[in-house]
Amino acid sequence: MSKLTKKQKLVAEKIEANKAYTLKEASQLVKEITTTKFDASVDIDVRLGVDPRKANQMVRGVVSLPNGTGKQVRVLALCTSDKEADAKAAGADYVGLDEYIEKIKGGWTDVDVIITMPQIMGKIGALGRILGPRGLMPNPKSGTVTMDIAGAVKEVKQGKIDFKVDKTGIVHTSIGKVSFTPEQIAGNAREFMNTIMKLKPSSAKGTYVKSVYLSSTMSRGIKLDVKSFDEN
Repeated sequence: MSKLTKKQKLVAEKIEANKAYTLKEASQLVKEITTTKFDASVDIDVRLGVDPRKANQMVRGVVSLPNGTGKQVRVLALCTSDKEADAKAAGADYVGLDEYIEKIKGGWTDVDVIITMPQIMGKIGALGRILGPRGLMPNPKSGTVTMDIAGAVKEVKQGKIDFKVDKTGIVHTSIGKVSFTPEQIAGNAREFMNTIMKLKPSSAKGTYVKSVYLSSTMSRGIKLDVKSFDEN
């Protein structure tokens, strides 16, 4: 068995085995146990008591994080010419249509979010094999297929994220950066969990939220007391 490094020992001393921490405690602790030299992402993992194989138990949604994500989100707006100026003014990094569709066909996917209009989905459908595996395919449920291109761009830039449960019943997403204050981390986590609770499928039986863990890039997970999300 390999020996723990000095940093690993310090982390081990701060986290008690099997203890469920309050959201306030965990939001501070995740900063203390992060030893990366870069500004690591803060992630939340929620294990749900649902069966994702059943369509009526699929949990998917969007949430606007009150303190943003801390990330520079690159947005491509695929829209008609009359919407281009609005999309650029709203902060879209790339704006256009046919020229970007051709670039994507050639393998270009150097963006984080693609926003488009309903009437353009016919053209984008052919890009499914490229965009789908990368999670870039626009979807009305996530608000990325809309007539309000400018509004959608602003929301994404300000911290709107979409998420869905994976095949193992876990929802995993980033909710900020280690450079955030503990209050900002807790605020984003609370808003995310409020959204998860609202999306509880009526067909889901038993315990809906089985466990919640908070972590940063390459750090240990911190188990959370689910009840603490209701505390201020």
